[in-house]
Amino acid sequence: MRGISKLALGVTAFGAFTTIAIVAWPIGQIKGPITLEGDASKGAYLARASGCIACHTNFEAGGAPLAGGVKLDTPFGTLFSPNLTTDPEHGIGDWTIDEFARAVRQGISPDGEPYYPAFTYPFYANFTDQEIADLWAAFQTVPAVAEPSKEQEMPFPFNQRWGLKLWRAAFLTTPRTDPVEGNGNAWNRGRELVEGATHCAACHTGRNIVGARKTDSQHFKGSAALPGGGKAPAIDYETLQMRGWTVDSLAYALRTGIKPDGDAFGGSMGEVVMYGTRFLTEEDQRAMATYLMDDHTDG
Repeated sequence: MRGISKLALGVTAFGAFTTIAIVAWPIGQIKGPITLEGDASKGAYLARASGCIACHTNFEAGGAPLAGGVKLDTPFGTLFSPNLTTDPEHGIGDWTIDEFARAVRQGISPDGEPYYPAFTYPFYANFTDQEIADLWAAFQTVPAVAEPSKEQEMPFPFNQRWGLKLWRAAFLTTPRTDPVEGNGNAWNRGRELVEGATHCAACHTGRNIVGARKTDSQHFKGSAALPGGGKAPAIDYETLQMRGWTVDSLAYALRTGIKPDGDAFGGSMGEVVMYGTRFLTEEDQRAMATYLMDDHTDG
C-alpha cells in the first residue's frame, strides 16, 4: 500500500513538473526588427486576401471594421475574433510592428502566449518583412474602436493555452508557398495565394480529432465538419475537373460568387467571395484558379 502511495506521489510530482516546464517553455523565434516603410494600399489588399476584414468585422451586428466580435463555434468551445483597431487599450494601438509580425507569422501574442489556431497564422508564416510592413501600414489607418474583445468561451482543458505549445510542436508546418521552377508566373502566384494568404486549406482540408489539418492525405479533399457548422467541398484538381470547373469558370466564381451552373456560393464561401476574393485583381483570381486546376505533381 505504501508503494502505491509513493508511485501516485511520484506520478503527481512528475505531472506537475512537466506542466510547469511546458508553461515556461518559450515558443517562436525572435527575429530582427522590421524597419521597412510600408505601403498601406498594398497592405489593405493583402488584408482582404488574408481574410482579416471578414474574420474581424462583425458585419451581422453592424460592427465597425476590424473591431472583432465575430463568433466561431468549434468542437472545443466558442471563440470570438479580437479587436484589431488602433485603440491602445482594447485593440493593437500599443503594439510594435515587431509584435505584430510575431503575431501574424508565428501566432504568438505580445505577452508570449500562443493564439488558438482558429486564427489562420499557420498560413502567414512566409509573409515577407515587406508584406508585414505593408499590413502594418494599412492597420494604422483603421479608426480606433474602444470596445473590448469578448472573452473566449473555451472549457477546461482547452482554456489552458500552454497546451497549445504541444499542439504547435506536433502539427505546426510551414506553408507551401515557395515558387516551383518551370511552372510559370501564374501558377506560382496562385500557389503563393492559395497555400498562403487566402488559406484555402483551412476549410477545404479534413482535420483530425485535435483540430489539425490532415495535410498529407486530405489536402483540398474537403471537410465534413467546419467550425461553426457546415461542410466544405473538395477542391483538389480531380474533383474540380470532374465537376466541370475550368480555369475560366473558377476565376469568374472567385470574382462573382457564381458557379458554372448559375447557382451562387452560399454559407462561408459566399462570405469569402463577398469580403475577400472579389477584391483581388482578375490576374490574381486567375492565378488562384490556375493553381487549383493543376495536379501539383511538380510541386
